[in-house]
Amino acid sequence: MSSAIPLNVGITRSAGAATVTAEGKRVLLAEPRGYCAGVDRAVETVEKALEKHGAPIYVRKEIVHNRHVVETLREQGVIFVDTTDEVPEGELVVFSAHGVSPAVHTTAAERNLRTIDATCPLVTKVHQEAKRFARDDYDILLIGHEGHEEVEGTAGEAPDHVQLVDGPDAVAGVRVRDESKVIWLSQTTLSVDETMETVSRLREKFPALQDPPSDDICYATQNRQVAVKAMAPECDLVIVVGSRNSSNSVRLVEVALGAGAKASYLVDYAREVDPAWLEGVQTVGITSGASVPEILVRGVLDMLAEHGFGEVQPVTTANETLVFALPRELRAARR
Repeated sequence: MSSAIPLNVGITRSAGAATVTAEGKRVLLAEPRGYCAGVDRAVETVEKALEKHGAPIYVRKEIVHNRHVVETLREQGVIFVDTTDEVPEGELVVFSAHGVSPAVHTTAAERNLRTIDATCPLVTKVHQEAKRFARDDYDILLIGHEGHEEVEGTAGEAPDHVQLVDGPDAVAGVRVRDESKVIWLSQTTLSVDETMETVSRLREKFPALQDPPSDDICYATQNRQVAVKAMAPECDLVIVVGSRNSSNSVRLVEVALGAGAKASYLVDYAREVDPAWLEGVQTVGITSGASVPEILVRGVLDMLAEHGFGEVQPVTTANETLVFALPRELRAARR
């Protein structure tokens, strides 16, 4: 779980501008950042599956959207595939944290594949909502990014009832059968602000639009965006550690710029930080997406220290303690 109460913002305000200039460069380090409970569970699922069954094991799509994680697991004997058709009959395949549609489960069963489902429980919650409202014959407006695995999995639960709404500008093209039976759901990794703008436009068009039973945007995505908003106004530069196919990481760059950071960039590794970005900069903010291991953040901090950014101040806006159990097939392997 997480606390919504600011705990230790750690930012020197008005009097701090002169202090920072006098004392030199600093880093504001967002907390929370990095691995969320769903990512931690998914990565551990693959690691435990390797321990239990040995290499190779197969993973449909990337287990999480992080280059370093995928490359590390590949070196340990994981084979990543785009479809279950690429998995030899009877072999073990892990479904990624982003979830899959019922059709994927069906094709896996037809090929006698052994499966372990590493879908994040918060994504599973959205799947259950889609099925529930489809049974009640609602039009389901799914806010999300076209082509994202999570969207494909959720939409696949009720393809005849789900309509994708890819941002505020897509609202104009939305049509429904019965304006009194419309509900919105969302991808879990979106920008909170942009999602609510989309919802506002949908509600203008469909006044009876219903909200999901609980927030679909996951706690970790929201917490990381809140921390970035807290520090961005103080930052000349915000570096977000994360991969380009990570929706929540890309959103953090957008949130940083929207909240007042003068510049923001997304990098996978410290070596991708351009020293030219640091010219004339006093305060650098650092955060990382929900699928990013902490070792990558430490690499960026070490690189910045070499450029004179040795002072690190935490910006803590929530504490996260949520842990998800491993899939049942692997629980006995836990010590």
